[in-house]
Amino acid sequence: MEAYLRLKNVSQEFENKLILKNVNFEISEGEFASISGPSGTGKTSLLRIIAGLDRQKDGTIYLENEIISSHNFHLPPNKRNLGYVVQQKVLFPHLTIQQNVEFGIYDHKDKAIKAKEMLENFRVSDLLKKFPHEISGGEAQRVALARSLVTSPKLLLLDEPFNGLDKKLKKEIYPQLQAFLSQNKITCLMVTHDEIEIQALSKKNFLLEDSTIKAT
Repeated sequence: MEAYLRLKNVSQEFENKLILKNVNFEISEGEFASISGPSGTGKTSLLRIIAGLDRQKDGTIYLENEIISSHNFHLPPNKRNLGYVVQQKVLFPHLTIQQNVEFGIYDHKDKAIKAKEMLENFRVSDLLKKFPHEISGGEAQRVALARSLVTSPKLLLLDEPFNGLDKKLKKEIYPQLQAFLSQNKITCLMVTHDEIEIQALSKKNFLLEDSTIKAT
């Protein structure tokens, strides 16, 4: 199967220290892959580079065989058709849950309907009128997933998305996420330390250690 996302010899520096060195891997369309490894090895930096939030020092990134980032080209994040869920809660505190999910929808006359449908996918549509401080951590994480997917991205990046959630809640969220990604043929790359998460969700795992991919 042809690669949807491909990284070729990607390297990155931070404060004159090499944090990523010649990273190479690829993911097929619709595949769920993960990146694991010790803390501080550059996993989040790698996601930020793929998302277009940071530029790599060297190397090339391809989406559907098209270059999106290289030494002389950088496609802006809003042109990459991806969703990104970070570890920290980033819901807008002054907006309702519905407004938070609607925020990323541009030029769509049925914003409210689309937002509600997406929240229903993750079983949190009853929270529409609530504000972020009125919901639990698990509910907030599902809302963040809904917001990242409401624009129908082709690639979803997840950075420790279930960190801090209890096992029962994780078991509820896993099948909801898997079903939605599968139905919509969305490719996913997740950073995690959790071996259970890897086994439950990932078709392949990349071990990032000593600044590079050690095993797959």
